[in-house]
Amino acid sequence: MRVAILRFPGTNCEFDTQYSFEKLGHSVELIWHKEEPLPSDTDLVVVPGGFSYGDYLRSGSIARFSPVMKAVIAYAKQGGRVLGICNGFQILTEAGLLPGALKRNNNLHFISKIQHLKVVNSDNTFLNQCDDGEVLSIPIAHADGNYYIDDEKLSEMEENGQVLLRYSDVNGERVVVNGSVTSIAGVCNKQKNVFGLMPHPERALENILGSIDGIKMLKGFDS
Repeated sequence: MRVAILRFPGTNCEFDTQYSFEKLGHSVELIWHKEEPLPSDTDLVVVPGGFSYGDYLRSGSIARFSPVMKAVIAYAKQGGRVLGICNGFQILTEAGLLPGALKRNNNLHFISKIQHLKVVNSDNTFLNQCDDGEVLSIPIAHADGNYYIDDEKLSEMEENGQVLLRYSDVNGERVVVNGSVTSIAGVCNKQKNVFGLMPHPERALENILGSIDGIKMLKGFDS
């Protein structure tokens, strides 16, 4: 599988993400934000974490207008698979590729810790190696991870299986981490080819780091 990882000014997780996919045996190419065409043989686009453009104005709101995002939007609309992690999730919501928006954490502080997540829906490419109800342990690190969407659209998302992950305790019970609506940590679009989550699976591939649950998440794209 060939993976294209985007880079914006302020991106800081591109090399962790590159290491993760190369560890899983995939070919990776880093794509600078001013490059508009994606490699023709791209199987997956990843928008990694960091602080694109310093998170000025609103996280992801400037990166959304970078030339490369034109290609990403076109790629996604043609059914191409796209994964946004943390700031990448924010960018994808700003670009309209994912529903909802990410706001400042409800406690107004940056949160950095290993967090339990409950798999809500594994019927998709991203989480097909997981089981519904399974509890994973994945690092989080964000200041603007408070996911918001109105009740009507949330109901539609739940009916369509678009809510993928929720923050939980070790038993899978919901917990409030950043104020996200119904503790949502990750979602996908209606077509289930664009995925976004605030936690960092690329930081959970080594036992020495406290978890290898990220392997199970990222290996979903192998199939």
